[in-house]
Amino acid sequence: MKKKYQGSVKVKRVQLQALMKDFETLQIKEEEYITSNCGRNMEICNRLWFHGEKMKDVTIVENILHSMMSKFDYVVCAIEESKDIDELSFNELQRSLLVHE
Repeated sequence: MKKKYQGSVKVKRVQLQALMKDFETLQIKEEEYITSNCGRNMEICNRLWFHGEKMKDVTIVENILHSMMSKFDYVVCAIEESKDIDELSFNELQRSLLVHE
């Protein structure tokens, strides 16, 4: 039983590492809409949560802002200057990006 449990812990750790890599390297695609990009982010975050990794909103928000294409640089800059990123929720960020899209 102990060996079986340890094996599942190792598998879980590997899955978490793969999901974290996916989350950290996620980039918006050239013709992708904001809602699609945010959906992909939340899908990975939900899978991380399912495996026991809880993501804070600030981590998700920062990841989305850093994954935007260069044509959104002025939008990202405006959001970072006008809002407190530490207090900004995922939903608020998504609404702000949709307005600019």
